[in-house]
Amino acid sequence: MKVLILHQHFKSPYHGGAIRSYYLAKALVDKGHSVKVITGANINKYQSEHIDGIEVHFLPVLYENRFKFIRRTYSFLTFVAGIIRRPLLYKDVDMVYTISVPLTIGIASMWIKKIYKIPYVFEVGDLWPEAPIELGFVRNYILKKILFALEKTIYTKSACIVALSPAIKDGIEKRIRSKKIHLIPNMSDTCFYKPSNKLAELEKKYDVKNKFVVSYIGAIGLANGLDYFLQCAKVSQPLPLKFLLCGDGAMLEELRASAKRMKLENLAFIPFQNRDGVNEIMNVSDAVFICYKPVPILETGSPNKYFDGLSAGKLIVLNFGGWIKEEVEKNKCGIYVDPHQPLTFLKEIEPFVANQDRLKAYQLSSRSLAERFYSRKALSEKFVSLIEREVICSQA
Repeated sequence: MKVLILHQHFKSPYHGGAIRSYYLAKALVDKGHSVKVITGANINKYQSEHIDGIEVHFLPVLYENRFKFIRRTYSFLTFVAGIIRRPLLYKDVDMVYTISVPLTIGIASMWIKKIYKIPYVFEVGDLWPEAPIELGFVRNYILKKILFALEKTIYTKSACIVALSPAIKDGIEKRIRSKKIHLIPNMSDTCFYKPSNKLAELEKKYDVKNKFVVSYIGAIGLANGLDYFLQCAKVSQPLPLKFLLCGDGAMLEELRASAKRMKLENLAFIPFQNRDGVNEIMNVSDAVFICYKPVPILETGSPNKYFDGLSAGKLIVLNFGGWIKEEVEKNKCGIYVDPHQPLTFLKEIEPFVANQDRLKAYQLSSRSLAERFYSRKALSEKFVSLIEREVICSQA
């Protein structure tokens, strides 16, 4: 098979960031298939390279997490236009696998299908346009109607849909009843992230010796609501806790200023890390914090940091409801804290600080959940089988 993957934010293990699309591409390559990826990068001109057998094409499309909504939208549409202008990269492929967000990437998929008769499978990582609407980025009534119509058209014209969470699958099924929707959640790389004893040299490096460490690793954007993470650090000052905030994004400087104003000596900021750097932070962490603003649509997502935390065998702390809350409570691998009451964090975390046996039991449950349901190997095989089946059906 020849498969094209469209993903504006493709990352490899060598660069850091979310690497689900790399895992999917590598799974196809390992089965003997040919894979091209078209992605965006902050470069001046088109470039290409081979990464672990994957043919990656980088379009010069500037994008940063710090961008405001209008600037992001311009970046998204520039990427779509760049794909359409380069048919030599894809007109001979058998299948297109399109990864959102953003929703607009579906425009390129529909164009390729219409002009070159190549089917596409559409992956939904967040429910758009609901997310930007509930976050207040899209307020215009006409624009909302246009975006919902675009969403429905993209879903309808796809060969099938892949949802990254049960909640996303349910949300799509309520609007599109005639389309097959497959659930392939984000993956736990149980071969790379593993439970391990804290290393003395890393405890020294991150200044966390004899501390209970709570880490947030990921995007530092408006949707993440990390002012709450700072509030948790503030109320925890009487306890031997250390908070590590690792990543980059639009809210980073504002959070730095807030932490300085709040005199949070138990909080440290760590720059964006590649996978090896993240693994170091995981080693010294006791708990991984998954943080979002209290906006209902954000409860449907499938955040990478959750699955990495499970793989590493960490206590999961989250401040939002939905399917992940139900899962961690059912499997006794994490705790929920009220997003409006930081003192609930103190109440919930104290039993784990005081009782190592309790902490270890929850950490073991995290690792078990990763191995049983989110193994990269098992989910990669499911993905490859899906693409092979869809290609065969399209050629029949």
